[in-house]
Amino acid sequence: MSSTKKKLLGKFAERFMKTVQKSVARKTPQQAENLGKRYGRLLWAFAGKRKERTLENLRRAFPEKSESEILAIAKGVFEHFGRSTTDFLASLDRTKADIEASTTIVNAHYMDEALAKGKGALLITGHIGNWERASAWLSLSGYPLNVIARDADDEGVNKIVNDIRRAPGTQVIARGAAARQVLVKLRENQIVGILPDQNASDVYIPFFGHPAGTALGPGVFHSRTGAAIVPVVCVYKGNSQYEITFYPELEPIMPETATGEGLMKAINKWLEDRIRENPEQWLWMHDRWRNAKRKGLI
Repeated sequence: MSSTKKKLLGKFAERFMKTVQKSVARKTPQQAENLGKRYGRLLWAFAGKRKERTLENLRRAFPEKSESEILAIAKGVFEHFGRSTTDFLASLDRTKADIEASTTIVNAHYMDEALAKGKGALLITGHIGNWERASAWLSLSGYPLNVIARDADDEGVNKIVNDIRRAPGTQVIARGAAARQVLVKLRENQIVGILPDQNASDVYIPFFGHPAGTALGPGVFHSRTGAAIVPVVCVYKGNSQYEITFYPELEPIMPETATGEGLMKAINKWLEDRIRENPEQWLWMHDRWRNAKRKGLI
């Protein structure tokens, strides 16, 4: 895509997000949710390559499912991310009480136990459910949370997104220069949130039965600091209700051929289990197996 086209798309995205943000500020949660679902359906209608990639990924992950089942999940994916987007854009002034009125919190003691060890915690989730809501709840509850995030291509879009993320007190670490800051935060016994479920090239380990290029970062950070690996997921339960669930610390799955590989195996398995529970709430439109396909592993 040319730089000119990227700039034009970025400016359109910024204007669209500002328009939606103003619109959802005047709506009830149910109305905002319905609007998001409509946007998701509209995106599905014009998704093109992203639609085909979603279907391809679902067929790879669920060979036992019928084509009608695959199609239903794929459409649900687009509706879910439309709904999650409007929920996020409506959250700038959201309080802890607002979140807890529509969200059940399960097993937060796992995070407390991890921090009690004094070595910080790596909060692991994926592009599943409503991860931004989990982040906001933690920060509003007084947890020292930092999240690693890739900057958006457009400066205006980036500002809108990061202003919302920072509003509850979350600190945002740009992904391109994260390593040093992550080590500092962990040594200060803070939390660093990472979403390690996208295509990478550090190591190729199983994900839904196929080798997937996976970043070693969380495993390496753990080996250098001793920080606990604490998984969390926030899933949509219907009717504007959510559930944030924390899980016990992950342990490495051995053997490993590179530092951190064992923990990344455990993370991939945990993520796969959560995605299987709610397949329509994961980002199947992302090309998760791209590097593995290029290497001829799939």
